[in-house]
Amino acid sequence: MVTAQRINPSILSADFVNLQAELEAIRTADLVHVDVMDNHFVPNLTMGPPIVERIQAVSPVPLDVHLMISDADRWAPGYAELGAYSVTFHAEAAADPVALARRIRDIGARAGIALKPGTDPEPYLELLPEFDQVLVMTVEPGFGGQSFMADMMPKLRRFADAKAKLGLDLWLQVDGGITVDTIGIAAEAGADTFVAGSAVYGGVPETRIAELRAAAATHAH
Repeated sequence: MVTAQRINPSILSADFVNLQAELEAIRTADLVHVDVMDNHFVPNLTMGPPIVERIQAVSPVPLDVHLMISDADRWAPGYAELGAYSVTFHAEAAADPVALARRIRDIGARAGIALKPGTDPEPYLELLPEFDQVLVMTVEPGFGGQSFMADMMPKLRRFADAKAKLGLDLWLQVDGGITVDTIGIAAEAGADTFVAGSAVYGGVPETRIAELRAAAATHAH
């Protein structure tokens, strides 16, 4: 059961040799954030469908798949077919974001759209009813451990305002540099779903998740 301030640990910061144990360690989280990178859309390579399928099979919490890949129109539906709870693709990698989101929803997953820091939010504001989640990247996608970009908060507020105006049940997610010190900044700007990697796996995950959730709740929009 997801909470009002959703904490989605990124397994990019987990020990991949002991991945099942690392998944068990975050069972108090809302979802597990699975970063799929193809070394084309971003300059890094992580995992593909076979590993995601195994994660889906053993994870105690649902999968929040973040596709940092080219040609999302072709590949994204396959991750929904694997059983992921949520599939987020990048606006910059989709030829037809609305058609792709509808396909993901038809399969049975939540459809999310992600925007790089340099991507203008304006073209997507009127399309928001087509999505279940918007991911505002607070770092450049492709690597973990980067510093939080506070200058992305005006973009996040634009989405929060549009969400309120349209009365949507839309999750607003942030990913990059989220810690107990920065999560409140994002929550005040309207975020309700938070990806955290080293901030969770850098200590006792259950404790870190609780601390992050409490900090977000204190500053909730």
